[in-house]
Amino acid sequence: MNLLWLQSGGCGGCTLSWLGSEQGPLFRLLADEGIEILWHPSLSEACLDDARELIARCADGRESVDVLCVEGSLLRGPRGSGGFHRFGGGARPMIDWIKQIAGRAKHVVAIGSCSAWGGITAAGMNPTDACGLQYDGEMAGGLLGPEFRDPSGLPVINVAGCPPHPDWMTETLAALAHGRLGAAQLDDYGRPRFYADQLVHHGCPRNEYYEFKASAQKHSDQGCLMEHLGCAGTQAHADCNQRLWNGEGSCLRGGYACIRCTEPGFEEPGHAFETTPKVAGIPIGLPADMPKAWFIALAALSKSATPARVRENATADHQLRAPSVKRNKK
Repeated sequence: MNLLWLQSGGCGGCTLSWLGSEQGPLFRLLADEGIEILWHPSLSEACLDDARELIARCADGRESVDVLCVEGSLLRGPRGSGGFHRFGGGARPMIDWIKQIAGRAKHVVAIGSCSAWGGITAAGMNPTDACGLQYDGEMAGGLLGPEFRDPSGLPVINVAGCPPHPDWMTETLAALAHGRLGAAQLDDYGRPRFYADQLVHHGCPRNEYYEFKASAQKHSDQGCLMEHLGCAGTQAHADCNQRLWNGEGSCLRGGYACIRCTEPGFEEPGHAFETTPKVAGIPIGLPADMPKAWFIALAALSKSATPARVRENATADHQLRAPSVKRNKK
């Protein structure tokens, strides 16, 4: 299976994440799965002229493309011309190349939330008219339109994340290489379900504090970050706290609240990332599938039952009280 990787409006962080894979040297790993990189702007040795010629062959069908991967949002401006991004300084806009190659490729994969939804580049006034491949924020559409399907009937496969975990990218490509990624393996937003059927909340090391609604008051505290400090891990589809980064880390393990970076529109929550908006003292962003009334009732009950150990540790930057040792009665 050959792979053409193009970069559009973005920071290159998805590639940087991919290079950090722990499964072994990237090129050997891809070769083991039968995947060959035709060209990648950061990894390939081809000069600009050779790259232009290769991309032209891919666009007109002289070179077949099994998988087109696009990293970064698609820049449609100014005024729909795509002139803000011309590949290699040439005359033709990048979005034109991508449209033509996507129409010939066997599969199209959006790498990262920028190419999936528009991402950071589409925030604010969006002067470049940035969008995703098949989504513009939460709305279906994007560069290729909502009706786009590859020859096998799949939509754009959205490996969302800012950046995605390296394994999400590699395992998606491996599944395509072995013919094991079909419509049933994608969620409602076209994300691979092997990671998107989980929530960041699953496996969070602060779950005991969440259960008792023992909340952190400042970022160095050990308590739950949802009530006051903007954590959206109960609403974010990803397995970050089960499939750790570099074998041991995640945003929450590093003391940072989850900002839902795998979700469309995460870049503009309508408030500061590190604050939790509330109405009558109740957080607006409740867990994804929990009724508001149930949350209020359970939160009140949980807080009334919070052990002193949990309450004290929640607002400290280190453990103040260890769990008590209870001996079984004979």
